[in-house]
Amino acid sequence: SSAASDVYKRQPYLTAFTARVLSCEKSKSGWAVVLDRTAFYPEGGGQPSDEGTLGEAKVIFVKRVGPEIVHYIDKPLEVGSTVIGKIDWERRFDNMQNHTCEHIFSGLVHQKYKLENVGFHMDPDDITVDFSGEIPMEAISELEKLVNQAITQNIDLKIEFPSEEVLQAMEYRSKKELHGVVRIVTVPGCDRCACCGTHVRRSGEIGMFKILDASKHRGGTRVRFVAGERARRDYDWRVKEIAKVSA
Repeated sequence: SSAASDVYKRQPYLTAFTARVLSCEKSKSGWAVVLDRTAFYPEGGGQPSDEGTLGEAKVIFVKRVGPEIVHYIDKPLEVGSTVIGKIDWERRFDNMQNHTCEHIFSGLVHQKYKLENVGFHMDPDDITVDFSGEIPMEAISELEKLVNQAITQNIDLKIEFPSEEVLQAMEYRSKKELHGVVRIVTVPGCDRCACCGTHVRRSGEIGMFKILDASKHRGGTRVRFVAGERARRDYDWRVKEIAKVSA
């Protein structure tokens, strides 16, 4: 589908939209639907898919299949009909906070230690990032402090689709060689990275960042962290656990 149909790339704060149902087929777990445009984020680049509703149907999972974005839903929709799509905003925003925070963290690690982010995974409870070399363990809390300072500075993010020649001259992080229309996400002073994920407008919206643990992993470093709403949930859980233990 063309860039115009991937609404989430240009309007990550859009939570409701109308679309036409192009196809609806039976799938293993329900029905697979393709729309003429969508604001649902398909799983990719370490970021899980959005959830929500399409009309009366529940959207369980969304993924890119070839050029199309397929929505897996729990009841059929009529082909040709117009439906209202609604994004589970709490889940989306939590993902936006954590994904943007991962950019800031990976960007700062890249600046300071010239290490690449070689693996990124978002679980419902925490985020795991793998780096290509060893981060000195004594530097972990300093990095945490720097990320939180970047959040406090409330930096405006810049999202652009540069031309091929501008892209050639640009320095940016990427896991692979890229060509054609590339989406570049910049957090000025922290990071510039090729990415198709959803991000917050300003770093201040992330709220907070906490590293849970860091360890040596396959010749590199694996870091587990929480940010935003996930960090608040984690803190809430820890306070309750400590209260139980001390009681």
